[in-house]
Amino acid sequence: PDAEKSPGYWNKGARRRLELALALQPAALRAKNIILFMGDGMGLSTMSAARIYKGQLAGGSGEESVLAMETFPHMALAKTYTIDRQVPDSAGTGTAYLCGVKANAKTLGLSGAAVYGKCRTTFGNEELPIPTVIPVPMLRAAHGTLGQGTGAWHHSAVARAGFSASTAHPLIPASVSAPSPSDARLQGCKDIAWQLVHNVDINVILGGGRKYMTPVGTPDPEYPMNSKQNGIREDGKNLIDMWLEKQPGARYVWNRTEMLAAAADSSVNYLMGLFEPGDMKYSLVRNTTLDPSLTEMMEAAITILSRNPKGFYLFVESPAHHGCPSAGGRIDHGHHDGAAHKALTEAVEFDRAIERAGALTDETETLTVVTADHSHVFSFGGYTLRGSSIFGLAPETALDGKNYTSILYGNGPGYPGSDRPNVDPETAMQFDYLPQAAVPVDSETHGGEDVAILAKGPMAHLFHGVQEQTYVAHVMAYAACIEPYTDCHQRDSAPSIRASALALLLPAFLLPLFH
Repeated sequence: PDAEKSPGYWNKGARRRLELALALQPAALRAKNIILFMGDGMGLSTMSAARIYKGQLAGGSGEESVLAMETFPHMALAKTYTIDRQVPDSAGTGTAYLCGVKANAKTLGLSGAAVYGKCRTTFGNEELPIPTVIPVPMLRAAHGTLGQGTGAWHHSAVARAGFSASTAHPLIPASVSAPSPSDARLQGCKDIAWQLVHNVDINVILGGGRKYMTPVGTPDPEYPMNSKQNGIREDGKNLIDMWLEKQPGARYVWNRTEMLAAAADSSVNYLMGLFEPGDMKYSLVRNTTLDPSLTEMMEAAITILSRNPKGFYLFVESPAHHGCPSAGGRIDHGHHDGAAHKALTEAVEFDRAIERAGALTDETETLTVVTADHSHVFSFGGYTLRGSSIFGLAPETALDGKNYTSILYGNGPGYPGSDRPNVDPETAMQFDYLPQAAVPVDSETHGGEDVAILAKGPMAHLFHGVQEQTYVAHVMAYAACIEPYTDCHQRDSAPSIRASALALLLPAFLLPLFH
């Protein structure tokens, strides 16, 4: 604090950063590996608050802290609207950043011609105009045309929205007012879990969602006496067994010990890990013996995918609400619940995974992109003093003479009613505390503002300015020189990736059947 009072402190820091910027050169190379970190619901206000919280956890005042993702040299903003919504959901945005085209809300991996709730409109609209960017197309391009390894890691359920946009084309809602699953099946539509196993060849799948993969009544290995955690598939299929049969030498695990052992086994090139019947637990309350952390799952995925000398594509998403995937922690779930402490804890854990990925990969070969699908109506203000806890109170009371927290929500379950209660510091610091919201809704809503894109590695300099969210998929495809950008200018500037691996980190739970 004393040093900050001197103009020289700020001049010296700005000069140092200016020199770094002047020395920055575009890495016009072909990307051997691509890692996409998707922080579900990680808007700009969430990133700023997470930065402060991370610094305070380390013993600092927090404001001057730096997230690992914030050290990336290139950034842009992405517009998140969908074809039919000003404020988006996770399905339409997932289609944008993974498939390269805008779509309607509640539809995954489909063009705008598909109609939510009408299964037949899936057919003929699942092959998007950019056929080999990042959804089923890019996974197929990376794994097939390029021979790369592929992986997905989701901190929610592996069949949720974000990740599912890269593997599935669902239109059928889970609500009882929509066409029933039997109607959808009669029309030839498949649920997301089924498509995850059959639509594309993925080397590593990690997340939650065991019950969506096994027949009705199948006991859960972790909760065998709890019938609510049993399998729920009505078609009698065991998708885990089907996946294992399809991949010789593949390994299935359901706990942390088995996952670490599989990652250490050099003979393992295919791994599916489902660590909860549904969504995975929040980081602070997970069973550390049975449930791996986000960082541990990410490290296991990179360890296995790196065995492919041709490179890999890894998608890591943080979980979302109402059946949307995540690997950056359950950021989105926390916000929907109006529980800021939960959301920010997950955001910090997400950043730890990003930092660890940087230590495990070579920046000259690996394009790493960090972004969000959408924001939330989450804010912090109140002229709090420097070093105040991010969860603390504003220094002055409101017009009603009562305290309020710096963190507030525009809407959500924290609505206090007409007689707003006073807030004391101890209550505000509790992990389960719900900051007050202006409008009462059961589930806090998404926000409509732009989200950040941060990038480093080959062709990362292409991320600049304010872009449509679809731009993310196109840059990744161009960096890897896959269709429709096989004539990329940097084609001969990096090692060939004519064969690589694919992984998906989806730590939550498999999307409900027919979501």
